[in-house]
Amino acid sequence: MSFKAAAVQMCSGVDPVKNAAAMARLVREAAGQGATYVQTPEMTGMLQRDRTAARAMLADEAHDIIVKTGSELAIELGIHMHVGSTAIALADGKIANRGFLFGPDGRVLNRYDKIHMFDVDLDNGESWRESAAYTAGSEARVLSLPFAEMGFAICYDVRFPALFRAQAVAGAEVMTVPAAFTKQTGEAHWEILLRARAIENGVFVIAAAQAGRHEDGRETFGHSMIIDPWGTVLASAGATGEAVMVAEIDPAAVKAAHDKIPNLRNGREFSVEKIAGAIAGGVAA
Repeated sequence: MSFKAAAVQMCSGVDPVKNAAAMARLVREAAGQGATYVQTPEMTGMLQRDRTAARAMLADEAHDIIVKTGSELAIELGIHMHVGSTAIALADGKIANRGFLFGPDGRVLNRYDKIHMFDVDLDNGESWRESAAYTAGSEARVLSLPFAEMGFAICYDVRFPALFRAQAVAGAEVMTVPAAFTKQTGEAHWEILLRARAIENGVFVIAAAQAGRHEDGRETFGHSMIIDPWGTVLASAGATGEAVMVAEIDPAAVKAAHDKIPNLRNGREFSVEKIAGAIAGGVAA
């Protein structure tokens, strides 16, 4: 059965309390437009490059204001509420980049810890070492919901097609990619990566993003998107500022895409052998 999904675009700052209030306002707006599934971006609760200051603001899952607010919004609005991710303090002193999906009764239906850590050095001088502070996840899940089979990813995960293929093979019809893409990488790859993951797996992709200049000085790309299994962008936000994107999701379109291009069914196992190239004075065997 079809349903209305919303991708909420935010520009989260350094104060989780203020970010929780912004999330609540935007999620209520999305529900007011008929959305029964609402997704917020990666790091909804706080974007803070100063790790000492960030750690001082962190809480464990039981005391996190974003987790509490997400659960309350799900109950208040009768929706499936997906906090794309927020930073959760772990007992070992590290942090989880963890997403939560709440059912309409406020219970946590799924947790997902970002698997792939953003450890990169960009041309513009930006350097990120997510693994220095965060514990990587190791488990992917496909969640059976009343309206769709849903898979999970976070931001940098989108560059790892095997994660999406494994969930699609397991039955995922909708893939979720909340993100805080940098401006530089977003301009180069954001849309094409999201559309590629939708097309190659024949699934819907919902990607709520952080957008604009943040209090900690970073700049994120925005352009939250909802994409259908044929790669068509159903809804897209701008580069900066808050936004609510709503689109109709019909899981029947997933079957239609798979019937046209049955690449999941046609996939074959194969081996890879590395061989030598041409050599001086002869040809490699």
